[in-house]
Amino acid sequence: MHGEQPVQTQYDHLADYYDLRWRTYISSSLAALIRRLRLKGNERVLDVGAGTGALEELLVSRYPSLDITGIDLSNGMLAKARTKLKPYPSVRFQAADVSNLPFQDGHYDLVVSASAFHYFDDPDRALTEMRRVLKNEGTIVILDWCKDHWTCRLLDLWLRAVQTSYRGCYRIRELASKMERAGFQIQSKLKFQISFFWGLMLLEAKK
Repeated sequence: MHGEQPVQTQYDHLADYYDLRWRTYISSSLAALIRRLRLKGNERVLDVGAGTGALEELLVSRYPSLDITGIDLSNGMLAKARTKLKPYPSVRFQAADVSNLPFQDGHYDLVVSASAFHYFDDPDRALTEMRRVLKNEGTIVILDWCKDHWTCRLLDLWLRAVQTSYRGCYRIRELASKMERAGFQIQSKLKFQISFFWGLMLLEAKK
């Protein structure tokens, strides 16, 4: 894919200090996400854009019987994730592109993506693939920057100018429309802030 190599290179370089640099953002954004996940504890979960495995750490600490697969383009980030989650054999990581997921149709109960959608090279194809690997009545949850917040509009303009790997964030209605066109049924939409600067959105939908 056109954007795959820039993203991989960027995050391979960031891997060693990513968790420290983004600690506050990661903890606040993922706490908001976890609060809204409705899990029984035995689901198959796919995390798209898993990075260093922060979401996996939170999930298995609460639900140790989850079967979790985390994918990312950056081998550097995945190496950190594998080290962190080594004690949990039900959590695995692999390098993969969301536009061509190496998984069977209908394999997962939940597909989640946290703060990664703005890097997807082909967001429509990504949504189609995420829907394909979901079971019937499976759930998708997307957390990302929200362009309805003026700070994120400024960030969007700046990153488009300076970062070749960046693709763009959306208003909540724009992302909801994309998800509906991919065949999802929106269950809930939420806009919120975790700080003055960071305005986020969380959308949950069913296959």
